[in-house]
Amino acid sequence: MRPSGLRVASVAVIPLVFLAACSSAGTDANAANSLGSVTVGGTFKAPKVSFTTKPLTVTATTTRVITAGKGAKLLKSDSIMFSYSLFNGKDGKQISTNFGDEMVPMDLGSIKLMTGLSKGLTGQPVGSRLLVAIPPADGFGAKGNPQAGVGPTDTIVYLIDVGSARTPLSEAGGVAVQPKEGLPTATFHGAEPAQITIPKTAAPTKLVVQPLLRGLGAVVKSGQSIKVQYTGVLWKDGKKFDASSDRGAPLDIQIGTGKVIPSWDKGLVGQTVGSRILLVVPPADGYGAKGSSPIGAKGSPPIGPKDTMVFAIEILAAT
Repeated sequence: MRPSGLRVASVAVIPLVFLAACSSAGTDANAANSLGSVTVGGTFKAPKVSFTTKPLTVTATTTRVITAGKGAKLLKSDSIMFSYSLFNGKDGKQISTNFGDEMVPMDLGSIKLMTGLSKGLTGQPVGSRLLVAIPPADGFGAKGNPQAGVGPTDTIVYLIDVGSARTPLSEAGGVAVQPKEGLPTATFHGAEPAQITIPKTAAPTKLVVQPLLRGLGAVVKSGQSIKVQYTGVLWKDGKKFDASSDRGAPLDIQIGTGKVIPSWDKGLVGQTVGSRILLVVPPADGYGAKGSSPIGAKGSPPIGPKDTMVFAIEILAAT
């Protein structure tokens, strides 16, 4: 499950320790132990979690509310911003945490997300602090996660603070904008890749940002996490090199902070949720003089040092 080639820095859309198993999972045969044996102390920004009972095992995903939030209840279709610590229930040892750093995005409806997190968080109010215990069947599966030190029968436990949530649009919608003449055209087909037609002219030498639909939602601000559906093709031959639909879901990225290629930061900050945007990207605002190896599905072309890219983008949410 390789990260999107659009990102030029190492930023996890879904952290590795939240990804679903790639194989079928077995069930934990041990009797369930209560999450009541786990204590949460420390400060709000630097919590300390202690396990009185070890090993802690559950046979079904279990959620314990430490602090109930006052926001709306999470839907399975929501994307959230959250902080977390992950522990191995076998010995109570911490595996990973992002407390003390920026919150990260997670799409509860992603096909890549482990089942237990979707089960454990859906229906909980925004603003909550939660403990979620997940058996192998809903977590890393029968193989465990050797990289994280999780065995095939280990229950994993997350401490999660739900900072915010938004329900993304299923597709863009708003007021049509008449594009400038001589630009590529884009036809959108729901979740399928957009069809982009390139004119028989020389590519622009400067970045072009052309709204096709002006969305009626909030303005996208620098530092926000946005959810986008996108298709990218090369100007020289119109060949598709990447599309979010090829990855099975829209993409969550942080915008305006150098985490994506420069054209996306320049072109998407200031747009509105619901918009469709056409970006024509010269090398200087894309992958530069080095170009890029193939970043899309198998068989997608590389991006050469002189290649201009064209993106058709739908902005579905921003938080």
